[in-house]
Amino acid sequence: MRIPSNTIADSGNQRLFERSWQRAWATLGLNAPEGLMHNLLAAYNQPQRHYHTQRHLRECLALLEPALDLAQRPGEVELALWFHDAVYDPKGQGNEARSADWAVEMLAQAGTDGEMQQRVRALIMATCHHAEPTGPDAQLLVDIDLAILGADPARFAEYDAQVREEYGWVPGLIYKVKRRAVLAGFLARPAIYGTERFRERFEGRARENLREFG
Repeated sequence: MRIPSNTIADSGNQRLFERSWQRAWATLGLNAPEGLMHNLLAAYNQPQRHYHTQRHLRECLALLEPALDLAQRPGEVELALWFHDAVYDPKGQGNEARSADWAVEMLAQAGTDGEMQQRVRALIMATCHHAEPTGPDAQLLVDIDLAILGADPARFAEYDAQVREEYGWVPGLIYKVKRRAVLAGFLARPAIYGTERFRERFEGRARENLREFG
């Protein structure tokens, strides 16, 4: 799967991307398939995206770096984070499954065993957010993905507007009802964040944001 890129990340972002990419594959003891990082960054730059962009990936990777000590298999968590929104079609279904398929295909190409492939698949599928994650690696990955809920009010409002742009084809009332249900689902959880570190940092602010915007 090769996607042409039309944007080059600025130097600071590029350094983070390259550092994370090299660390993930080195931790796994593998060589990344040629051109794969380029293809993933191009995917995150597709025009239908407004929130699920390179910026979202960058914010996630920046949160992961100081939290790698929480992971049992940090290379797998980092690689799953790269792939978790690799396929994103707001009008489609199964984006997470298709993203996981891409990750598994690339891991197979790199020579991994089936057990690692299935662990990475499970991590990516945890970002469907249909259920609270179990296991420290899934909890960490999902906490990072949901950290935006605990952003400062201005960033949360921007995120909320960006998601609305991605679903601009959905009529306003229908979108409002469905979006409110999604946010209410997170608010109803005993804890939004599964790790103590993320809970201490984001839980209170996330609940305030969800009550205000939900």
